[in-house]
Amino acid sequence: MDFSAAQSLRTSHPAWRLLAASNAPLIASFFQRTFIVPNVRTLPRSELASRLEDFLYDLRQQVGAAEFPRSATEYLDEWARDDHGWLRKYYQQDSDEPCFDLTPASEKALDFVASLSEPQLISTESRLLTVFELLRQLTEGTSADADARIADLERRRAVIDADIARLRAGHVDLMDPAQIKDRFQQMATTARALLSDFRALDQSFRDLDRTVRERIATWEGGKGALLQDVFGQRDQISDSDQGRSFRAFWDFLMSPARQEELTARLERVLALGPVKELVPERRLLRIHYDWLEAGEVAQRTVARLSQQLRRYLDDRVLLENRRIMELMRNIEQHALLVRDEPPVGAFTEIDDLAPEISLPLQRPLFAPAVKAQITEHALSVGESNADVDALYAQVHVDRAALSAHIRRALQTRNQISLADLVAMHPLELGLAELVTYLAIASDDDDAQIDDARKQQLYWTDENGVTREATLPLVVFTRRSAESVSP
Repeated sequence: MDFSAAQSLRTSHPAWRLLAASNAPLIASFFQRTFIVPNVRTLPRSELASRLEDFLYDLRQQVGAAEFPRSATEYLDEWARDDHGWLRKYYQQDSDEPCFDLTPASEKALDFVASLSEPQLISTESRLLTVFELLRQLTEGTSADADARIADLERRRAVIDADIARLRAGHVDLMDPAQIKDRFQQMATTARALLSDFRALDQSFRDLDRTVRERIATWEGGKGALLQDVFGQRDQISDSDQGRSFRAFWDFLMSPARQEELTARLERVLALGPVKELVPERRLLRIHYDWLEAGEVAQRTVARLSQQLRRYLDDRVLLENRRIMELMRNIEQHALLVRDEPPVGAFTEIDDLAPEISLPLQRPLFAPAVKAQITEHALSVGESNADVDALYAQVHVDRAALSAHIRRALQTRNQISLADLVAMHPLELGLAELVTYLAIASDDDDAQIDDARKQQLYWTDENGVTREATLPLVVFTRRSAESVSP
C-alpha cells in the first residue's frame, strides 16, 4: 500500500471515516450494542431512535449533557448520509417508515476495534491445526495422482485404526482446559465472522439493484442490451469466489440433519466446564439460525432485483403497445381523410411481406440427366424349388407398445433394467423385439447403456426352446422433474 492509496482510503472509505470521527466511541459502542451483539439486521427509525435516546441519556449522566447535544434522529440521519455511509437507510415494502441497517464498512470498523482488545487466550494451536487441515485439503483436492491419494488415505486409515484400538483398550485421550478454550475461541471467532460475510454479499447485490434502477431510469436503448448488461453483472457476482462460496455454504446449511447436528454439538460444547469459564455469549447456541436469517436477507435482495427487472419489462411492453396503437390510429385517420378523394396511382408500395434470402451455397450444382437404357429380352417361364414360406413369415415389432411397457414400469420406480423388463414382459417375437428395445434405449437420453457390465436375458421361441442373450447392461430411467420443467 503506497501513500496515495492510503490517502484515498482515508478520505473515501466509510470504515476509516468512522474510526477518525470525533464521536467514534459513541458510534462504535452503540452499533456494537444494538446490531452486533443481538445480531439485529434491520430496525425501524422509531425503535432505533428510542434506543439511541436511552443510550445518550446514560452517557450524558456519565460525561455531562454538553458532550452529546444533538437529538437521536439527527445523529441517525447524519450517520446514514452518503458522505458518512455508516448506516443504510431504506424503506421496506408496504411501509412509509424508514429502516436502518449496518453497512459492511461499519462492521469492518467494529471488528477492527474489537480486535484491539487483547483476548483471554491466543488461539495458536487451533489456528495451526486449521492451517495444516487446509493445506491437506488443498494438496489432496488438486492432486491428480490416484496412487498418491490412495496412499494418503491408507495412512489416515491406519491412524484411525490405531486410535480405535487405543479406545478399545481403555486409553481415552482428553483435551486439557487450555486446548478446549483455544479451539472454542477459534470456533466462536469464525462463526461471528460468517455473519459479516453475509452482510458484505448482501451489500454487493444491493449495489447491483441500485445500479439497475439508475440505468433503467436513464436507459434509451433496447431491452435486450440492458438485460444482457444486468444479467452479466449478476452472474459476475454469483460466479465470483465469494458467490460460489456462499452457494456452497447455503446448500450445506439448508440440510436439516446439519442443523440438528450443529445444535447438538453447540449444546455439548457450551456445557463444558472450561468453556463456561470463558463466559461465552448465549447467542452462539443459535448462531446457525442467525446464519440462515442473514442468508435469507441476501436471497430477498436478489428477489427484489428480479422484481425490478420484471416491472421494467412490463412497463416497456406497455409503452411499446401504446406506441403501436398510436401508429395504427394515425393510419386510420389518414385513411379516413382520403376516403372520398383517393390519390391517383399507387401512393404506397410494399415489395413483399418478408425478404427472400438465397445463399449461393444452397443452390444445387448442375447434374446431367441420366438416360436409361432398356434392353429388350424375351421373357421365359422358369421353375424354382425355393421355399416361398419365408416371404409370408415376416413379423412386425410394435415399437410404441414396447415404449408403453417401459413407461408403465417406470411409474412405480425410478429405474429398471432391460433384464427385469423382459422378465415382466417376456419377448414374444424373440431377437427382433430385443433389438427394438436396444434401439429405444439408444434414442432415449435418460436411458443408460453400460458396456463395462453385462447382463443375460432369457426367452422361449416359437418352438419352445429357451434362448439366451448376453449384452451390455441397459437401464431405463424415469425422467426427472428438473429436466422437463420449462
